[in-house]
Amino acid sequence: MGPRFDLPARIALFPLEGAVLMPRARLPLHIFEPRYLQMLEDTLKTDHRLIGMIQPEGDGLAAIGTAGRVVAFSETDDGRMMLSLRAVSRFRLGETQEGFAPYVQGVVDWSSFGRDLQGSEQDAGLDRDALFGLLRRYMDAHELSTDWDAAARSEDEALINSLSMMLPFSAADKQALLESPSLSDRRELLMGLIEFALHGGDDHEERLQ
Repeated sequence: MGPRFDLPARIALFPLEGAVLMPRARLPLHIFEPRYLQMLEDTLKTDHRLIGMIQPEGDGLAAIGTAGRVVAFSETDDGRMMLSLRAVSRFRLGETQEGFAPYVQGVVDWSSFGRDLQGSEQDAGLDRDALFGLLRRYMDAHELSTDWDAAARSEDEALINSLSMMLPFSAADKQALLESPSLSDRRELLMGLIEFALHGGDDHEERLQ
């Protein structure tokens, strides 16, 4: 089921390295810079309430990001805004526009991501025992923890997308996960990244830098 509003041709952009919003997922954000507080104020005045999450890349921005709808927000005592974005659709970024507002806006194309507007995906090839086995080794190696009971109860898409968003992969790896055409493609890449890290990929990258 698609959104109850028209997808706009231009949206506010929030560039943030390492932060990706997978289809149908949610992303919590803390906003405190004046330009982004203005962005939130302006966004809340629109019918769509969309903010485009996108990663910086080189001297510009990544080609693909995700628009999230502001579904909750609150103000802290020190003036920061805490908000929650719910993914609506990925987009391909066209030109960026500056000068209209203190934040960057982008002309976006939604046409490649019609599947994002539908219901959740299933992954018939998901082997949960294999994934959880890799994940336990990865968590132990990186001294991380997770709620295994909650993970076991999660639907395929929620599990794969949350891991893709939360695990400490590089910005480039997170972008590749975001751009995966299907949930099964994302799961295959996710497991490949975990296996690579377990075989010393992280250390190898550090030696090359």
